[in-house]
Amino acid sequence: MDYGYIERFKRLGFGIFVHFGLYSLVGKGEWHYSLGGIKPEEYNALAAKFNPHENWAQELVQTAKDAGAKYITLTTRHHDGFSLYDTRGLSDFDAPHFCGRDLVGEFVSACKSGGIVPFFYHTLLDWHNKDYENDFPAYIDYLVESVETLCTHYGKIGGLWFDGMWNKPAADWQQDRLYGAIRKLQPEAMIINNTGLDELGKTGHPEIDSVTFERGKPAAVDRTHKPVAGEVCEGITDHWGYTENDICTKSVRDLIETLIDCRKFDCNFLLNIGPKGDGKALEGESACLRAIGKWIRANKNFIYSVKAADLNAENACVLTDGEWYYAVIKKVPMSAIANVARAEDFKRVKIDTDKKLKDAVWLDSGERVETFDDGVTFDAKPFDYGTSLGARVAKFKL
Repeated sequence: MDYGYIERFKRLGFGIFVHFGLYSLVGKGEWHYSLGGIKPEEYNALAAKFNPHENWAQELVQTAKDAGAKYITLTTRHHDGFSLYDTRGLSDFDAPHFCGRDLVGEFVSACKSGGIVPFFYHTLLDWHNKDYENDFPAYIDYLVESVETLCTHYGKIGGLWFDGMWNKPAADWQQDRLYGAIRKLQPEAMIINNTGLDELGKTGHPEIDSVTFERGKPAAVDRTHKPVAGEVCEGITDHWGYTENDICTKSVRDLIETLIDCRKFDCNFLLNIGPKGDGKALEGESACLRAIGKWIRANKNFIYSVKAADLNAENACVLTDGEWYYAVIKKVPMSAIANVARAEDFKRVKIDTDKKLKDAVWLDSGERVETFDDGVTFDAKPFDYGTSLGARVAKFKL
């Protein structure tokens, strides 16, 4: 079998996860239905108020492009069972029945116009569909037909991202049937099934194309039986869906370092935002994404095509695109006097090789990297005053 689509997925490198649904109207997280104490009938009534602004999808795509992301994974149906797409008679609990719009269709159209690859998150557990608890085989029929609908009516997609099998680990999910339907209708779609917080990096079914590291650290992926990818999903805040009282925002520097770590292990980074009910992204999350995009562009977009190099280094990780090497040094300070900023230790980098570096430059400035007499040791030059990008990248050959 040709697994080229998996390699193409890995070269996307960085994606935006978008948790968007009825819970976005409330501002108390995507599990509000289950954990928020709201009555089911009160929650379901939110569907009548859910009508995102006209250009929500185009703005979402622009947010991803500003971040330097190459794909977006949208919650087409989350655990509350509400579908953003036209289920075509499978359910009346979907966007077309309430706002008269196929929001997934709008999303896909905006992605394709903007050069962003659309991915579909789809829940496996379902709090709304009574068959989930009362007639599981009937529920699987509904689930498979739902996925077939997504695979049939929106053109070529990047893949499907499933979540919730951990809720019934002993159940017969009929994975052969579910994944077989995808392979038939979208043969090059990535099949990803989130293993949850407790089983990071577990492969599972042989049709799975990428393992997940939910809120975890990337690690080496077992590729014994097929060329499997890896993906770390993380939130900018502690919640996935919009939450007005979550102020625990991760730093841009930490998120950039996570992106670097992901590429070191040949994994993608899927970074989440939770828009409000009208589809508008939070300004804080948008600002964070723009800052990440600024770092990516400052470093000449090297991050997409690289993976770990067969080189070790002191105070740096070394990546390669097959032609060039990239020594990535974290927490590089800016230049300043003692009355302006606290002094930080500079980092001395030594590449473990019997060759010498040549054509070595700092990616963000184009300046030459000055090595010591051994030809493999150099100091991580602080950023000039007026610039502070966190991590610096030295590009070189041997």
